[in-house]
Amino acid sequence: GCFVFKPSPKKRRVSQKTAIHFREGKNDSEDSELRFDTCQSLWNQIKLETEQIQEDLNKQLLDNLVSFLRRSHSEFQGKTTEWTCRMKSREIPTAALVLGVNVTDHDLTFRNLSEALQNNITPYIALLEAKDCPGIKNLMQKLMGQLMNCSTDVVSLEDEDYVQVSQNRTRCSMKSLVDWYDSVTKKTDSETLSKKRTSSSKHQQSPPVVVIFKDMESFTTKVLQDFIVIGSQHIRELPLVLIFGIATSPMIIHSLLPHSVSSLLCIELFQSLSCKEHLSTIIDKLLLTSRFPFKLGEKVLQVLINIFLYHDFSVWNFIKGFQLCIVEHFYSEPLSVLCCQLADAKKRVNSLSHDQCENIRRLPSFRRYVERQEAEKQIALLTADSFLKETTQKLLEDLHVYHENYVSVLRCLHVFACSLPKYPLGKQIRELHCACLENRVWETEEYESSLQLARMLNKSDLETMLQQCVEILVSSSGNKFDKAVEKLKEFLTQFQKLEEAFQEQDVSVSSQKELQKKTDLYHLQKTLLELKDSRRSKKLTKFEMLRFEVVDYIDSLVRSYLVPADHKTLHEIVYFNTASVLRGHLNAAPRIALHTALNNPYSYLKNQALKSDGGSISNKAPDICIVYKLHLECGRLINLVDWLEAFSTVVTAVEGANADAASSDQVDDIIHARFIRAVSELELLGFIKPSKQKTDHVARLTWGGC
Repeated sequence: GCFVFKPSPKKRRVSQKTAIHFREGKNDSEDSELRFDTCQSLWNQIKLETEQIQEDLNKQLLDNLVSFLRRSHSEFQGKTTEWTCRMKSREIPTAALVLGVNVTDHDLTFRNLSEALQNNITPYIALLEAKDCPGIKNLMQKLMGQLMNCSTDVVSLEDEDYVQVSQNRTRCSMKSLVDWYDSVTKKTDSETLSKKRTSSSKHQQSPPVVVIFKDMESFTTKVLQDFIVIGSQHIRELPLVLIFGIATSPMIIHSLLPHSVSSLLCIELFQSLSCKEHLSTIIDKLLLTSRFPFKLGEKVLQVLINIFLYHDFSVWNFIKGFQLCIVEHFYSEPLSVLCCQLADAKKRVNSLSHDQCENIRRLPSFRRYVERQEAEKQIALLTADSFLKETTQKLLEDLHVYHENYVSVLRCLHVFACSLPKYPLGKQIRELHCACLENRVWETEEYESSLQLARMLNKSDLETMLQQCVEILVSSSGNKFDKAVEKLKEFLTQFQKLEEAFQEQDVSVSSQKELQKKTDLYHLQKTLLELKDSRRSKKLTKFEMLRFEVVDYIDSLVRSYLVPADHKTLHEIVYFNTASVLRGHLNAAPRIALHTALNNPYSYLKNQALKSDGGSISNKAPDICIVYKLHLECGRLINLVDWLEAFSTVVTAVEGANADAASSDQVDDIIHARFIRAVSELELLGFIKPSKQKTDHVARLTWGGC
């Protein structure tokens, strides 16, 4: 007999409520959903903050561009005589926008620029990329297509059919573009157009047509030359404005265009903010703040910074890496449910289950905390869940206070480091932050050399540094800096009363005059020896003593508040420290990833049905995985007929009817189609190619293990 045992449908169901599948044995179902909601809420807050930061950083640049276009537009309206002179020379107003080599960040900048121009200047904006414009004909088609789609928001409903017909039938040329622009802008008597203009008076009667070349370096020289020459010939009828997106240097304009063409452009240069300054602002607003409970460990932060500095200079990729850290932390850490605001974390501690309490007891930092307690308290922490929850609430509060104090003192140390003639601790605050996270910063050689340099600062530098530290500590959210502020203000008061520095200067001047009077060698040597002895026996002045006190006090603040985060109890809840996982995600190894996915699909899909022994091939695997594992057993040339039979045997291994068909050499059409598709996918991935030696064979292209 032949008996069929169908798998249980319960095993095939996949929960659609939870978007992230957490590791087995580390979470409960309700805990998983709460962790996902917490992760999503946290990322939404960080995303909004990031967008606001980028908007603030680009505000000056966008305002300058809007002002430039408004001037060009007003000149076209005839308000000044400069536009008339420019028309005679046929110059096109052009903005050279230098954005830097971080090309992946340019899309966001151009998107914000388009929105700003549409809200303030003109609805007629076209964004062109080099890949879409290999020739002047393609460029004109793309340009007119985008502009006519923009016009549907401005023209009346009756004109929409005209726009669609004109886009399909009108020849794509500059003359057609001029005719379209005239037909759109001169319909002032239309009722709907008047309503539109009264509702959006920000667009004037003849708004300019803005053409943005997103990647100017990638455009061919001939395309740019032809478009500029044609546009300059119609500049009297069409208020054309060009914006060149430049990644390298403004000199690329003169490298791509000859003088006869570049002279047709009236170029104004605009420089965006440096990507390094942009990154420093992002780190300052996202990581060096107590607003967001999630933190990055030193190694993880260093991985993200190294990728930024040595690969792409992309702030957007840094933010995506930061998002990946958040998802991975909430994915792998069961106690990340407590990674939220302090008030919410305390409420969630009260609702922890016994298994979650055991997870807290397993944390290495909590084990070290228990070992430092007395015997009775150790027993209570390890056995009583209620006492553990009370202690956890207190430890989370201490961790929150630590973060507030850490950020304030770190900023003071940054001011202290930037006031030195050299930068042993680094000029950027992110470098100082990494040094403090790595180990005790006061034990490093760079810190010792910084203290030595600080003991040689003059009075004005010390006063400036103290004043900035007072402002930082006063504005801090930490509540333990009242005494520190009073102490620093006391130092400032003492500095104001000092006059020894001027007396020392007078003494040095008098000694120099005395040296100038005694010209013979004997008296000169005698005077120099007396000065040397006096310097050896000289006592410290009040200024020098006060300077030592200031440096020592700053040092005491550093030692008290800049303890590395991994020394604090329960830091695993809010800190993500698994740099190896992040490096595996971000540092791409495509061949290894492909081999792993095709050879062992369970590693990615986490489907129990895909688990298989070492050399066996499961018929539950995707078709491409079966075909891939079969092709690994073949030589240089693979017979397609044999390959198909082997594939059919694996697919129909446990299905009775299909197995009989396969045994009688009758291959089902569906299996045949699945095989052809899988082989085509392998060819697309580059594992095989058709062979010219034998028509029914394919050649294998990859060899060796990963």
